[in-house]
Amino acid sequence: MKLRLGIPKGSLQEATLSLFSRAGLRVYTNARSYFAATDDPELDCMLIRAQEMARYVEHGALDAGLTGLDWVLESGLDVVKVCDLIYAKQSMGKVKWVLAVPEESSFQKLEDLQGRIIATELVSFTRNYFANRKIDVRVEFSWGATEVKPPLLADAIVEVTETGSSLRANHLRILETLLESNTQLIANQAAWADSARRQKIENLAVMLSGAIAALGRVGLMLNVRKTDLPAVLRLLPALQNPTVAPLADGEWVAVNTVIEEQAAWSLIPKLKQANAQGIVEYPLNKVVL
Repeated sequence: MKLRLGIPKGSLQEATLSLFSRAGLRVYTNARSYFAATDDPELDCMLIRAQEMARYVEHGALDAGLTGLDWVLESGLDVVKVCDLIYAKQSMGKVKWVLAVPEESSFQKLEDLQGRIIATELVSFTRNYFANRKIDVRVEFSWGATEVKPPLLADAIVEVTETGSSLRANHLRILETLLESNTQLIANQAAWADSARRQKIENLAVMLSGAIAALGRVGLMLNVRKTDLPAVLRLLPALQNPTVAPLADGEWVAVNTVIEEQAAWSLIPKLKQANAQGIVEYPLNKVVL
């Protein structure tokens, strides 16, 4: 049994391949092919645009795939949302679909766009968003370079952004955020109902989520006398509680925990001052909660 998995081609591709690598699975792509090989003989990968992923997963051409919540909502198709994977092209956060207008325009609220033209790639979602608010607008599909269309080709745009830098560079200001979106692992209904394929998809979710959870965190090990342990523990943050284990010398214990990487700079000197010894900071590949 092989699982057919869709990997988003385009802006999310490199971030997704990097995530798989951190999770422990190398994916080998070829610029001339839409198919990719992996180290897992039970996994077949295909590169598909995120905008189309839900369609092929829902139809059963793919058992599962990675795509944005935005494109799942836009498609309106019935797929299983297995888990959220919070990463994007430039960061490990969510992206926003925003309504933006020219800086010098008089538009101040959604109602000001009554009867106006809005350009976007997220046509169905945008049309429904305004319809639900009983605002009559003309929503046109944008084939790209959406930021340059106002004011000559459209009155406003609905565009995805991580930092807003592209909008500012094109002299646009944000009126409202319509949707926050993140990458999701989705599955075909029939594949999810099949126990073997479901287990494979769930295992994939565990490993990818663990790789994301490890980002920005490091492991910390140290030895400390039992008499100094309370002072050391007061300094240590942890996902749950630090692990404390006895050493061969009954007067000492080993402490193991996970901390935010940026905290190590100030924390390690404090631990040293609290009489901790043998302090080791080490990188993490995965944190499975």
